[in-house]
Amino acid sequence: MSPAARLEAQFAFLLEADRLKQVLRGTTLADGSRRENSGEHSWHLALYAMVLADHAPQGVDIGRVLRMMILHDLVEIDAGDHPIHGSHDPVAQAAAEAAAADRIFGMLPPDLATEFRTLWQEFEAAETADAVFAKAIDRVQPVMQNVACGGGTWAEYQVTADQLETRVGRKVAQGAPQIWAFVREKTRAYFG
Repeated sequence: MSPAARLEAQFAFLLEADRLKQVLRGTTLADGSRRENSGEHSWHLALYAMVLADHAPQGVDIGRVLRMMILHDLVEIDAGDHPIHGSHDPVAQAAAEAAAADRIFGMLPPDLATEFRTLWQEFEAAETADAVFAKAIDRVQPVMQNVACGGGTWAEYQVTADQLETRVGRKVAQGAPQIWAFVREKTRAYFG
């Protein structure tokens, strides 16, 4: 690939990534004024990971976690956002996200396409220490957004304490137990 062709591919990918700002999420901003978009969410997660890095298990590479945070939702450009407490077919969602990953990361020069797709897959599998911590951060941010705006969208999605624990708490506790203990206490006013 020539240097000019490489730059064309890189800038085409970056322009495509801008579309993530158009994907609205189920969670609102902390002030409740509007829905958060997935671009904002990815940025906020990267900041969460940086600020909460001292709660990561030993050996977690925060640099890799940050890269996962920036990349993990790009597939929503094609597949959309599916709130964790919403109703959707997880098998169909996974297939749509895999196809989106093929298309979106496939826009990049081959070396970057492989690197980014591998990081995305690692995040999705949540088997490495880096990915487990990244998943924990991904789960905790929407909870804190809902806490900040008085329960946020929990009523809209009819979220129960059991759902919060099974769909969110277990993932957060696995990757960042101290964070989940703190966050869970913050949710008690809404779930008892």
